[in-house]
Amino acid sequence: MTPGALGEVLGLPPIPRGTWAGEALYVSPAALRRGEDPEETAGRLRALPGITAVRVRPGGFLEIVVAVPGELVTEIGADAPAVTGGSTGAAGVIGAGGVAGGVAGGVAGGVAGAAGSPWEDLPRTWANPGFVVRYAHARAVAVQRWAAELGVGGDFRPELLEDRRDRAVLRLLAEVHGRRVSRDPGWAAYAEQLALAYHDAFEGAAALPSGDEEPSELHAARVRLARAVRDVLAEALAALGETAPDRL
Repeated sequence: MTPGALGEVLGLPPIPRGTWAGEALYVSPAALRRGEDPEETAGRLRALPGITAVRVRPGGFLEIVVAVPGELVTEIGADAPAVTGGSTGAAGVIGAGGVAGGVAGGVAGGVAGAAGSPWEDLPRTWANPGFVVRYAHARAVAVQRWAAELGVGGDFRPELLEDRRDRAVLRLLAEVHGRRVSRDPGWAAYAEQLALAYHDAFEGAAALPSGDEEPSELHAARVRLARAVRDVLAEALAALGETAPDRL
């Protein structure tokens, strides 16, 4: 069960809550907005595939736990199904084929420090949140190229994205639908948080085999996760007036 599919059922995007280290939790005021009995709405949700639990909070808010949080990445990129029931905002969904390259050389196509951007180009250190975001995008781009060179592929198995670092990235990706329809999406702060989580995953939950290690289904799942990060960071950067750099 994905946030887009939940949004179709609820009539508005669900709101991710918590760290997702244990359970992948969303909350929703949908029953209250519709003037429905929250218990009846909860009952309908419990009958849907991919939902582990639905709890009714005091006051009528719903807590919805999904079984496979990794499924949400299928809603991001060129192969994502169309999502209706709300505006996607000016940036829309970034296509999976729109970025290529690796991490080397200088900025390729970047508009670092452009008018409207909250960040400067320099210094290119971890102290500069703009660098952190741009470098995360460049790393996610490079993963796609390296994965092709190393033969990482196969069917996407979202249930394999269970490491705490993978889940931290998924938790932030789950915010995309809500931010797209928000009057104040807060793209800069969001991109910084997503970038930091992705750097942690890149360094501690490898998407690529090393040494004599054979490519696995877990590697393939993490490559797909990296692609989703790439696309969302590109969308956020575009909303802030920058072209996402392929290389740094």
